[in-house]
Amino acid sequence: MTTTIRSIDDGWRRWIAENLLLDAPPPALHGALVGHGFDTVEATREIEAVLASPYFHGATRLRNRLRKREWILSVYGTLNRMRATGGEIERRERLSRDEFFEQYYFQNRPVIITGAFDFWPARTQWSFEYFRERCGDCQVEVQFGRDSDANYEINQPKHKRMMRFADYVDLVAQSGSTNDFYMTANNTSHNRSALAELWADAPTIGEYLDGSSPDTGFFWMGPAGTKTPFHHDLTNNFMAQVIGRKRIKLVPLSDTPHMANNLHCYSEVDGSAIDYARFPSMENAQLVECTLAPGELLFLPIGWWHYVEGLDASVTMTFTNFLERNDFSSNYATYHEL
Repeated sequence: MTTTIRSIDDGWRRWIAENLLLDAPPPALHGALVGHGFDTVEATREIEAVLASPYFHGATRLRNRLRKREWILSVYGTLNRMRATGGEIERRERLSRDEFFEQYYFQNRPVIITGAFDFWPARTQWSFEYFRERCGDCQVEVQFGRDSDANYEINQPKHKRMMRFADYVDLVAQSGSTNDFYMTANNTSHNRSALAELWADAPTIGEYLDGSSPDTGFFWMGPAGTKTPFHHDLTNNFMAQVIGRKRIKLVPLSDTPHMANNLHCYSEVDGSAIDYARFPSMENAQLVECTLAPGELLFLPIGWWHYVEGLDASVTMTFTNFLERNDFSSNYATYHEL
């Protein structure tokens, strides 16, 4: 009986280089390669070839520069943990414009503002019956089939479906807890015009937002159990909770190195049940949780990781049209696999 010896291909060479850059000891890599069926001499030769390569030396220098940046982030993270708030998100009643921008927006700190949009007609008028009466026959775009796709957020364009708004309202009202269907910001390009009457019920919060901006917000609606996986945005955001409650888990921008960021702005970490055995680095991330109730406005700073889960059937409006600069994506170039 003969044993087939595998040949190391470019995929395994990338694996060797990546693990050497992560400081894995060569003997450990050699043992792993042999354990996967590779010849011991070939395994030694491939590891030595990587270590001798000028390309690998260049990658090592780049790694060292990136580690310096990670150290800078770690300093910010440590200082953030030292704040007197003890990691809790502050709640501020009708926070003034100057206080908001100076203490939170410019400092990249979240805050929950109460009383900021009590003037909205939506605060007193929005209900499932109101939606049926005002916009029931409108054709809206919704995401469906999320439960059958582990990467439902990344693959969201594949899950779009058109339906009558009244039918969707009935579905939300009658369903139990589920993440299978959800109307999110990714559906807003169509729904903003389809549900224009609802937008009129949520006018600009002029204390913080620019009413002349063509960006007039994003409409989210779904049953209890809807989830938005851990990710970060490329803008600062306001989350205005109108109906129902949502639980939000946040991790500061400075803790990005701990977030298993594998693609673009997404994390492999499941926010609903964080697996610390699989992602031990998450032990080093500062996790902050809050429950957002109707009438509360959450400021989500740019770059902060957040996981969102609906505790009730809920309706939320989100906004990015702040009075201060909010265009930070022009030099963002990591849309690819990390």
